[in-house]
Amino acid sequence: MTTAVQSRTLSISQRIAIGMSALFLGSFIVFGTGLAQDARLHNAAHDTRHATGFPCH
Repeated sequence: MTTAVQSRTLSISQRIAIGMSALFLGSFIVFGTGLAQDARLHNAAHDTRHATGFPCH
């Protein structure tokens, strides 16, 4: 059985767009849940924040 592997390169602008999107999404997840005042969001991410050392109290 032969599997064909396709190589695909991304341009610099595509890499920057992907990187910025990942940075924005990651920042929103960390700080959006980390600084949330809503008890449901706070409790949903509480254990994960403490496990990674992110202060929430």
